[in-house]
Amino acid sequence: MDEELQKPAALSVVFFKTLAGNEPVRDWLKALEPKDRLLIGQDLQRVQFRFPIGMPLCRPMGSGLWEVRTDISHGTTARVFFVVHDEKIILLHGFEKRTRTTPPAELELARKRHKEFQSWKPTRT
Repeated sequence: MDEELQKPAALSVVFFKTLAGNEPVRDWLKALEPKDRLLIGQDLQRVQFRFPIGMPLCRPMGSGLWEVRTDISHGTTARVFFVVHDEKIILLHGFEKRTRTTPPAELELARKRHKEFQSWKPTRT
């Protein structure tokens, strides 16, 4: 078999866990329609194998925070905020974006989870 086909992913994908053990991005994805989950998963896979990748798929949001942008059903787009740590993509927050600009509360929640992850990352991954 070709050696290229056997190569492991450059980065692995990990769901952020809250102190209570919840995985908010996983829960959010499960609530979406299957076709939307598939589209988001395909885009995350592109990031996993090609990071760092730029627009229109992926955009830096500052302080190590990135977003993956996926067009999904009903004319909306999904956004998944993540950070990269120790060759892992840590999925922090996901939401459906219905406005032109990113709602400040969504970005703030991702930043809050990023800080929480940073405060106890040695046991997180």
